Amino acid sequence: MDFGYQIFHSQPGSRLMRYAISANRLRDGLVVFFAPGETWVEQLADARLFDAEAEAESALERARADEKKNLIVEAFVFAVKAGAQGPVANHIRDAIRATGPTVRRDLGKQAAG
Repeated sequence: MDFGYQIFHSQPGSRLMRYAISANRLRDGLVVFFAPGETWVEQLADARLFDAEAEAESALERARADEKKNLIVEAFVFAVKAGAQGPVANHIRDAIRATGPTVRRDLGKQAAG
């Protein structure tokens, strides 16, 4: 079954691989992404991308400060690659988090376009 998700598989450390940080916003539960200026955005396309996993892990420590402020929960680093419309998650779990539910394509972020 094709859910319309574009997934790339590449080896960690690949020069094509980049990294982003995701969490859930505590106020409403939405998936958010760490952005330039150390803010949180709802679209993966607006997220800050890191060239090295170590760089992303360092930024994750700063992002986790927002967990202590009860703004977000469960911040983590995940791999992305360049896609035609911007960054694309490297694994299905992160692709679903970035685009919304798989059961009804007329709901969530995928419905917004």
